[in-house]
Amino acid sequence: MERYYFFILFGYLSGSILFARLLPKYLRHIDICELSEDNNPGVFNAFKHAGPVIGSMTLLLELAKGFLPVHVGLQLLDPRNTLFALVLAAPVFGHAFPLFRPKEGGKSIAVSFGCLLGLFPDLAPVCTLAAFYLLFSAVIIIEPHLVRSIVTYLCFSLMTFRYSAPRPVILGALVISGIVIFKHLVKFEKEPVSIRLIRRNR
Repeated sequence: MERYYFFILFGYLSGSILFARLLPKYLRHIDICELSEDNNPGVFNAFKHAGPVIGSMTLLLELAKGFLPVHVGLQLLDPRNTLFALVLAAPVFGHAFPLFRPKEGGKSIAVSFGCLLGLFPDLAPVCTLAAFYLLFSAVIIIEPHLVRSIVTYLCFSLMTFRYSAPRPVILGALVISGIVIFKHLVKFEKEPVSIRLIRRNR
């Protein structure tokens, strides 16, 4: 059991490193949380306020901090053990509620992709999540992005029940969705927005 607890802690601490805040702060001497409208330490704001180079670095590191603990854990642990669900979700929880700034975490979108990529060679979960994002971004466009993310992760949650993966993997994917949706709902309550649905003409 100690191995599972180690990787849960490893994932949480890895997720707690907010690269979207640290890289712009130390490389550009700016605080993207102060500059952005939503005060979110996320990849989008890193691109918007710190530029494409730092934004790309941030994206890669955010993916990596989810991928590394999960993928290494997958090699050393049994994904059929219930605790593996927490190993899968720990980096997302760490990003949403970081160790030293629990009330200033991000929405955890990029790191959630990293965690699901960590299940490689099983890419069905991450491909499903990406497909829903594309659907609601290019075909049936849901605006604003805040609502689009909530709908995307709700649909992803429903699809997890169709996976042939071990139950802890499915449970971990549901926990990830729950965390991301919760973080977006909190933001939604603070800043009510008007929802628009646009059907892309062929």
